[in-house]
Amino acid sequence: MKTNKTKKPVYPMLLSLAFAIFFIGCMDKEKTTYENSEDIPAGQEMMAELTSPPHVPTPIGRRKAKKLKVNMEILEQEGELTDGVRYNYWTFGGSVPGSFIRTRVGDEVEFTLSNHPDNKLPHNIDLHAVTGPGGGAESSFVAPGFEKTFSFKTLNPGLFVYHCATAPVGMHIANGMYGLILVEPEGGLPPVDKEYYIMQGDFYTKGKNGERGLQPFDMQKAVDENADYVVFNGSVDGLTGDNAITAQVGETVRLYVGNGGPNLVSSFHVIGEIFDKVYVEGGGLINENIQTTLIPAGGAAIVEFRVDVPGSLVLVDHSIFRAFNKGALGILNVEGEKNKKIYSGEIREGIYLPEGPGIQSMPTTDEIVESEIPAKSFEEQMEFGKQIYMQTCFACHQGEGQGIPNAFPPLAKSDYLNADVNRAISAVVNGLSGEITVNGNTYNSVMTRQMISSEEVANVLTYVYNSWGNNKEVVTTEMVNKVKNKK
Repeated sequence: MKTNKTKKPVYPMLLSLAFAIFFIGCMDKEKTTYENSEDIPAGQEMMAELTSPPHVPTPIGRRKAKKLKVNMEILEQEGELTDGVRYNYWTFGGSVPGSFIRTRVGDEVEFTLSNHPDNKLPHNIDLHAVTGPGGGAESSFVAPGFEKTFSFKTLNPGLFVYHCATAPVGMHIANGMYGLILVEPEGGLPPVDKEYYIMQGDFYTKGKNGERGLQPFDMQKAVDENADYVVFNGSVDGLTGDNAITAQVGETVRLYVGNGGPNLVSSFHVIGEIFDKVYVEGGGLINENIQTTLIPAGGAAIVEFRVDVPGSLVLVDHSIFRAFNKGALGILNVEGEKNKKIYSGEIREGIYLPEGPGIQSMPTTDEIVESEIPAKSFEEQMEFGKQIYMQTCFACHQGEGQGIPNAFPPLAKSDYLNADVNRAISAVVNGLSGEITVNGNTYNSVMTRQMISSEEVANVLTYVYNSWGNNKEVVTTEMVNKVKNKK
């Protein structure tokens, strides 16, 4: 009897134990960490990887459609538009352009948009990849200190712009509120060696181009479409110097290129490359062997090319004054072995004088406005001088002052510059033509007069003299004016 009494509850205990084991097993399953996104079962939740430019998230590959959770924070923050010029950016994720979002066709995207409590304004998001009212804008209008969540299904593959759509819409976009969302096709995009995220935008400031200090947004200039800056990735140096992108000879490069606008169309071009493929306007139409591709404001394109020779390839908006005068210029540094069958470099030098030896002069004006914010220290001279150099000298004398062989002399370790500072000042303020010898090599070209103020001349020459192994001369405004007033 006693035995029967002790055996009676065994079955319920076994059932309870089995249920517990099953439940724990299910919990463990939920917590499973997958090495690759492709391994996550279809329909299961996963967090989206978001990246700041020029980086992009990991390719989708062959993963199945998921419930993809995107968490994005809006931040209003001060940043640097160019050396010495500050700007109050409004951002998705703390960068301009905003965080790159990577999805695939069939994903159910659960999007949470948070407006930081320190922000001053309400915002929302319109994703061009969304089929629904306002591209999500109607569901995402959010005040500072709050967040909104909405969801959508990715129905169409392609590269799409997103932006803020809060009134006045143009102002929110002009202050940097745009980015890209990629919807990959089923099976993913073909693999490449390098992928980068680039987005053009036009900026409108109360001060003129290069005027230093914190610059507010100018609504009238924006309405008139009179941009002070046209830039890649939010600033004049967004893709140069330490921000330049890189590749190795033989690699295939894919660029996801967007245009936030708000106004200007981009004529995107890479100097020294031909696009093997262009996904026209970010869609399914593929064009081949393209030199320059148009990207509308609020549009995008995917370009692919193989890099076959080393060197610095220059990315530009081929509305060319935007590139060399307003900032729409970037660098792709390619390293590797030379291939003289593809590009020989210079083979020989000759003399070409079809119009005779006369020197032609360019029309000029003497109206030069002095800067309202003078440099107060050597450090500021260097900072402001670098800005002027990148705007006016970079194309001919290059980023490290190396010049262009047989065309434009080097500024790095230049015996010509270091021997006579007044001669250098004169070359900038008056122009220079005729034969000169620099570091043992003869050059015979024309340097046009630079229409910049005395202070800007002093700053840029101080930057040059204190860079690339030169003699560390500090040039002052008084020295420049003395040369200008010399009879």
